Amino acid sequence: MLTPASRVTKPDPADLLTWYDRHRRDLPWRAKPGEAVDPYRVWLSEIMLQQTTVVAVRPFYQRFLEKFPTVSALAEAPVDAVMQAWAGLGYYSRARNLHACAKAVVEKHGGLFPGTEAELLKLPGVGAYTAAAVAAIAFNQPAAAVDGNVERVVSRLFMVEDPLPKAKPLIRTLTQDLVPADRPGDFAQALMDLGATICTPRRPACALCPWMTPCRARAEGLQETFPRKIKKEAGQLRRGAAFVVLRADDSILLRTRPPQGLLGGMAEAPTSIWEPDYEPSRAVLDAPLDARWQRLPGVVRHVFTHFPLELTILFAKVPKGTPAPEDMRWTLRRDLHEEALPGVMKKVIAHALGELPAPAKEAPVKKRAAPRKGSSSS
Repeated sequence: MLTPASRVTKPDPADLLTWYDRHRRDLPWRAKPGEAVDPYRVWLSEIMLQQTTVVAVRPFYQRFLEKFPTVSALAEAPVDAVMQAWAGLGYYSRARNLHACAKAVVEKHGGLFPGTEAELLKLPGVGAYTAAAVAAIAFNQPAAAVDGNVERVVSRLFMVEDPLPKAKPLIRTLTQDLVPADRPGDFAQALMDLGATICTPRRPACALCPWMTPCRARAEGLQETFPRKIKKEAGQLRRGAAFVVLRADDSILLRTRPPQGLLGGMAEAPTSIWEPDYEPSRAVLDAPLDARWQRLPGVVRHVFTHFPLELTILFAKVPKGTPAPEDMRWTLRRDLHEEALPGVMKKVIAHALGELPAPAKEAPVKKRAAPRKGSSSS
């Protein structure tokens, strides 16, 4: 439902593009003016940016691109290597879908991303937003890429009274009506930048906005009340226990979670089930092996999308040569950075052992000195 317009005018895409040409963000996945756009980089960034901020994604994107510089390199990599490179970004089903999508692009499209929304939507892990974003930015198709930033901008422009998520179809239609035939890719990125830098959730900088005049919410002084949202119920707290075992050769006991479900395919210290009425005093009954277990002070807290979690940590030392239980393995502490440990498991191990060791840095290659002027070099 739209609030009736008073004396406001329709937003002009040309005004937004003029603003974008002056204020566009310099992002590592964004082609500079005049540069060819790489669909792989666009797609990779859009998958990474789902449910994550630009600040968080920047370093991950650079490292990931160094390991997998092309869609073919990503498709050919073992899924475990992809999960390890993804560790820390959260929402790990995205990493599995990322790998599956890369394989589909290579196997079904000869390593080239299809250039239409309809074809992109057929790829694993590619939803409506990602398909529209890649189609617009990488292939200059007139597609409406509607993320959270765009929802906020458009809901304020037109004072969309319906709350999210009910308002999504209307906001998408309104956005599509704004997409210009010329420069739709720049328009998509301009809308994202506007929401990220000017039309922010709190205290939007309306005086700097290229669409200040046609914005209905600003005209009524109600910009911070949009988009309308239904308050989410907080998930019920779950509890559990995590078991950190240190072997005498400085190895840590780990296992891999099932491929489906929460943190699917990621590495973890063994844990109990997570449930609201878990009793920490009985945690030793869930231990993965017989040892002299020590319950550590405090708990590890972590918040997932649908529920908060509290883990009691039990710690034990075992002799060198102790075999790993079935479906578990020992990993040297210095090699933990090579495991696909999610954030909650990094907290668990750090709680028991201190900070995780950083990856070893390769020694810099010494450059050969240039010959002095007038000398010869073989």
